[in-house]
Amino acid sequence: MMHMKSIYRLLITVLFAGFVLYGCDGEFDSLVDANADRNPIPDTEIEASQGDADFTNYVAIGNSLTAGFMDGALYNNGQRFSLGALLSAQFEYTGAPSTFNQPDINSANGFNTQVNTGDGVVLGRFKLDTNIPGPSPTVNGDQITPYDGSASALNNFGVPGIRVGELLTPETAENNPFYGRFASSPGSSTILEDAISANPTFFSLWIGSNDVLGYALGGATNPSALTSTEAFQNNFSQVVEQLVENTSAQGIVANIPPVLAVPLFQAVPRDAVELDQATADQLNAGFSGFDQALDAIVSFLGHSSEDADRRRVSYQAGNNPILIVDPNLENLGPKFDTLRQFGGITQEQREALQPYVRSRPIETGELVLLPAASVLGTLADPSNPNTPIGVVIPLGAQYTLTQENIVEIETARGTFNAIIESVVDNANAQGARLAFYDTNEQGSAFSQMFGFDGSGPGITVDGIDLEPDFSPSGVFSTDGVHPNARGNAILANEFIRAIEAEFNATIPRVDVLALPSVSLCAGDCVSQQGGS
Repeated sequence: MMHMKSIYRLLITVLFAGFVLYGCDGEFDSLVDANADRNPIPDTEIEASQGDADFTNYVAIGNSLTAGFMDGALYNNGQRFSLGALLSAQFEYTGAPSTFNQPDINSANGFNTQVNTGDGVVLGRFKLDTNIPGPSPTVNGDQITPYDGSASALNNFGVPGIRVGELLTPETAENNPFYGRFASSPGSSTILEDAISANPTFFSLWIGSNDVLGYALGGATNPSALTSTEAFQNNFSQVVEQLVENTSAQGIVANIPPVLAVPLFQAVPRDAVELDQATADQLNAGFSGFDQALDAIVSFLGHSSEDADRRRVSYQAGNNPILIVDPNLENLGPKFDTLRQFGGITQEQREALQPYVRSRPIETGELVLLPAASVLGTLADPSNPNTPIGVVIPLGAQYTLTQENIVEIETARGTFNAIIESVVDNANAQGARLAFYDTNEQGSAFSQMFGFDGSGPGITVDGIDLEPDFSPSGVFSTDGVHPNARGNAILANEFIRAIEAEFNATIPRVDVLALPSVSLCAGDCVSQQGGS
């Protein structure tokens, strides 16, 4: 039989081994929200110095990573453990003020931007349901509401979802409710203008990931989601120029991390089609007509035999590669039409070939996006049990990244990072004082976390192994893209390391293990409701 179980079940060993090891040990209570209220007052006896930096008025500028967005939503605890808030708390040790104002969302679960359908039911942040196992949205979410505090007193100008250019345009308030809710003058103000108006003495700028990530999240199917090199150059240059020219602030700038290494692109295995021998044989018999059509266009229409072989489907007992749509392949429709025209196939056979005009098994090194987990194995035609997606019917291109896509995305990221570093270097050459955090540097937390240093994925903090996933021992939140509180703490410590090097400062590190990891469903998730 065919074992097309939920992909989450296929991941149970990987994602929940940590839960089995740690779930019964009291010292790991912080894996959930048990320690969410821990916010220790800085110990004045700890040696600390701001060095040449001035943290009197620290302002954070960026996207969701700066805002504290995690688990698919902006919610109270996410903001509490935002990168900006964690950095500000450590700056306090050097004598900086304790005030770091954020545009409080005032919602325990927030508004889940990934699953809300607008049907009147508002779902909140994801939590982990160990019975799935996997993420499930909470049932008691909240609509995004206007910020009820003083916009002029804010320190955190992180706005989820924005690209670099959206720091510069008033239209952002209209298009993005996360800025619209706290914009000083919706429709005329910009995020960057508001941040500059805060008169920072020190700022962090981490922006640019969404200029490439948005394209990747859509399976590289929407070209407009990938910022052009020219636009990125112009926009990033303007942002840094305005900060340097309109403030006397020092700052730190970070570049774009390896976005394709996050769990959303890594959690679903490419060989997720699990079959027994009898089912494999049955499927192979079903694909024999497709093989014959491929043979015919090679023999009679001059089609490449190499391309035909790449498209062939051959299943075996065990795990098999997912069948996907690859838009980069030649559309075989016209050639199949020719076969029909000359009597090589019937009209019924031609219609049966239509799903495969641009299909092939996924190849080594290609990626399956996490949302595919809810689609794989489901029926393309609910009335036809012989149409499981990813097995008989190809998985849509929006759920995968091919080798061509990956090269395009990584090339853009490398180009954007070169621009970021060049802009920072030029600003410093003209008298600015900007630290630079290279997220791709060998030995950095990202390098260690994703195993780019050759040590294997994962990072050890105070003797505890943390993983690059959204398991209870992971550092990512359950949306598979954004860090959880522990992940943000690791990033904050990386920023601190770069700040110390540039400004001769001494700043204590964030206690990573004192912060929560993931939250488990406790009767409040969609997956736990009767009839779901």
